[in-house]
Amino acid sequence: MRRRDFIKAAAYSAVGWPLTARAQQPEHVRRVGVLTGIGGNDTETKLRISAFLEELQRLGWIEGRNVQIEVRGGAGSTAAVRKYAAELVALKPDILIGTGSVTVPALMDATRTIPIVFTIVIDPVGAGFVEDLSRPGSNVTGFMMFEYSLSGKWLELLKEISPGLKRVAVLRDSNSTAGIGQFAVIQAAAAPLGLTARAINLGDAGEIERGIEASSRFENVGLIATAAPQTVVHRKLIVELAARHKMPAAYVERLFVTDGGLMSYGPNLVQQTRQAATYVDRILKGEKAAELPVQAPTKYELVINLKTAKALGLTVPPTLLARADEVIE
Repeated sequence: MRRRDFIKAAAYSAVGWPLTARAQQPEHVRRVGVLTGIGGNDTETKLRISAFLEELQRLGWIEGRNVQIEVRGGAGSTAAVRKYAAELVALKPDILIGTGSVTVPALMDATRTIPIVFTIVIDPVGAGFVEDLSRPGSNVTGFMMFEYSLSGKWLELLKEISPGLKRVAVLRDSNSTAGIGQFAVIQAAAAPLGLTARAINLGDAGEIERGIEASSRFENVGLIATAAPQTVVHRKLIVELAARHKMPAAYVERLFVTDGGLMSYGPNLVQQTRQAATYVDRILKGEKAAELPVQAPTKYELVINLKTAKALGLTVPPTLLARADEVIE
């Protein structure tokens, strides 16, 4: 080979070698930490994570190839949520997902630099998670569950389906601003509807059972399970107690109604978790959480279980059935 041809071949080889080597190297794997207020193995958590992963995959993020997901669940325990928040931050993830109002303070205490995307959070401005919905201004942004005013809608629906109602027992988390805020709105809405509201503080299964049983001793009493990790964790017990004591009940999530509850009114929370994947994608591609606006639901779903209504001796008004997004026979 002539010297000039040898030099040219060597040059091409030198240029081509690193390109080949780079092509053979595995993709950089990004890490996403997910903290939920309910259990990590809960059926609802699995549905939400599945929807989240499906949307990530649609956006080009494949678990095990270029993204790794770490999930931790507090199962209704504030202490467990704090523990798992610190554990996830110690893994040095690229981004954190906080599902539920109780998870965000724990994550914010653990880090002020790692981007945090929340879902299923009530009043993030009032809670101090963001400065403004349009420009969050820190490492935190996400998807709001609903405004407190929605809490009064559960009372209206209960009164509509059970006109003789006089009292309502309200399961709420007295240790969270979200629990206090929801009950305050329900209290304010009760008097104009001719109702009185009594709070039942959420605790363990025994406390919930004792609280509902005590409330059931009154006549014409209904039940509202406000948005809280504990109501989701103990949902089967709550639905069973409402049926046992013949209490018409309203819930925030569809999953209560599919488990036998009377009715629910609220956003689609599985879909909201799916939406969170779009913010994860944008942040992993370089956008800042501080510049991504907090998004609120654009639709709320009314779900009614006719079998449960019949067992309670209730006739669902045709006007209410016509407004329902889903009717379970």
